[in-house]
Amino acid sequence: MDKNFISELKVQTKLGVPEWERMVPQTVVLDIEIGYDLAKACKSDAIADTVDYGQIVKRIRETLAENSFQLVEALAEYVCELIFKEFGAKEVGIKVSKPSIIAGVKAVGVKIERIKKPH
Repeated sequence: MDKNFISELKVQTKLGVPEWERMVPQTVVLDIEIGYDLAKACKSDAIADTVDYGQIVKRIRETLAENSFQLVEALAEYVCELIFKEFGAKEVGIKVSKPSIIAGVKAVGVKIERIKKPH
């Protein structure tokens, strides 16, 4: 499986278990791998045969700004489903990091991988 990736995407969203933590948007960092068959794009050199990174980033930023999550796990699953539904991915891997949320720790988070189930 070929993969496109987006590295260290910083987005604003409301995230956290305590209600006070979800009162103000905070920065989370996403690393995303998106599985496609890119053979056609490799030969055609046409954007129509691959993904538009800018559109994916725009859509993720829009939707995360509008939503609130308690768990990084729920946020990660939400983004995976968004990429499957709106961008036709075959596989999605995502790492969600909350930087500097615990003293002395660079970041905490989750990494998940999903494969689109056939209908």
